[in-house]
Amino acid sequence: MDTISLSHLTGWEFAALAFAALLVGFSKTAVSGANTVSLAIFAAVLPARASTGILLPVLIAGDVLAVLTYRRHAHWPTLWRLFPAVGVGVVVGTVFLLWADDAVVRTSIGVILLFMAGVTMWRRRQADAPEQPQESGSRAGRAKARSYGVLGGFTTMVANAGGPVMSLYLLSAGFRKLGFLGTSAFFFLIVNVSKLPFSAGLGLINGHSLLLDAVLVVFVVPGAFLGKWAVRRINQRLFERLVIAATIVGGLQLLLA
Repeated sequence: MDTISLSHLTGWEFAALAFAALLVGFSKTAVSGANTVSLAIFAAVLPARASTGILLPVLIAGDVLAVLTYRRHAHWPTLWRLFPAVGVGVVVGTVFLLWADDAVVRTSIGVILLFMAGVTMWRRRQADAPEQPQESGSRAGRAKARSYGVLGGFTTMVANAGGPVMSLYLLSAGFRKLGFLGTSAFFFLIVNVSKLPFSAGLGLINGHSLLLDAVLVVFVVPGAFLGKWAVRRINQRLFERLVIAATIVGGLQLLLA
């Protein structure tokens, strides 16, 4: 089995996971890219494959809180455009997990995150103004949605790291803070719930891991309230820079682990 139970953890390891769970709540209601730091902590404390199964229910708890907070700000045309490509990515990620070991998983996701962050920064420097969400219905917009969708589905399946990919897509599409948070909240709630049978089938989720999740979810709630408080005090330019910076930090942590 690829899972681990609460009894396997030392006090310091549990404290690190609790902090990561709090950061999950914060990332879901404030700076989405910060979620990569939680991913890196889970992968450092636990075996990389086991960490994906334990982190998933914690993420779903954060998704529920984010939906309750930003449900009025979702842009559903963007969501419907992304879901088919994400489904393809999830299937590819499931096949990848059948043979990939921990080192391959960490390296692959780290490289993808850094590459996508670089592409996003380059595109934003080339453009005088960001693209608006409604323009994503063009041929170029649909192609971009498919490419980001497949990458997002793949990364979210193999390491719960789809957040940065989708964050970079929403930034490149010109979403403002509330639209960004509302759209990503519904996106990840739907995608993460759909991943549960795949993760269970791979042996990444069982009764022991769910018991650990039940304890860690307690720390997600204060993190979500902290994020809701903080996002009101962050201007749009700083918000975008924080998302990209958190993505880069998370990618580097995975590569250097």
